Amino acid sequence: MDNKRNVELVVISDLHLGTSGCHAVELLKYLKSIKPKTLILNGDIIDIWQFKKNFFPKAHLKVIKHIMGLASDKSTVYYITGNHDEMFRKFSGMKIGRLRILNDLKIELNGKMVWFFHGDIFDVVMQYSKWLSKLGAVGYDSLIWLNTKVNWIGRLFKFKPVSFSQKIKASVKGAVKFINAFEETAAIIAARKGIDTIVCGHIHHPEMRPIQVEDRGINYLNSGDWIENLTSLEYNAGHWKIFNYRRDFVEQPEAVASDFETLVDTEVKVLFKNMLLEFSN
Repeated sequence: MDNKRNVELVVISDLHLGTSGCHAVELLKYLKSIKPKTLILNGDIIDIWQFKKNFFPKAHLKVIKHIMGLASDKSTVYYITGNHDEMFRKFSGMKIGRLRILNDLKIELNGKMVWFFHGDIFDVVMQYSKWLSKLGAVGYDSLIWLNTKVNWIGRLFKFKPVSFSQKIKASVKGAVKFINAFEETAAIIAARKGIDTIVCGHIHHPEMRPIQVEDRGINYLNSGDWIENLTSLEYNAGHWKIFNYRRDFVEQPEAVASDFETLVDTEVKVLFKNMLLEFSN
């Protein structure tokens, strides 16, 4: 019996596969619980900035396998590049089965033009001080690693999990201003391009809200991340919603692997081995 939910379109971003902060186990459970007609990977999927040959857990590889399986079966998959996987930008336009690599994507949904892009183009630090941005990424990853250890100990004593990075963001006025500036800048650019809805990632802040730009209303959406928030965007029957794994996920029975899935698993392992060799050069 197939209990998977049919979803017209799913957007996930900022998975940061290859880092200790990625919740790959939960992400895989979510992906296995849905049947997306279209899946949009909106940047920072594999974290090449933090990439280490000796650290890529099996659960992370299983996520890649499952996504490739979707692209080889009945789903259309778009991989939109971000800053942490910017190496793939040189492959923009490439197609692998039903998977296509792009730097951004514009499609029409329910008579409205929707623009999907990662969002680092609006990050001033990223654009003009890349070394500083990479240094910040290392600090963020270290903070997430520490957070994971603290929460593991906390669970032994039945304490509720905490998020250091979210507390810092909420307490620092500059961080709040940055998020607001990011959202409003994206809306202004979209209005100039005649876009109705923009869908971003990058700032790890899931959001759905209208932004008024002069006499034009822009629908701003952000898919969040799979480091802290564990969120995605889902589109069905003309409506968007934020899916929150901790709030909305319903456990599904584990399916038995088919011959097709085994074949995909073998192909992904070969593909990923070649990627490892390229990254290490």
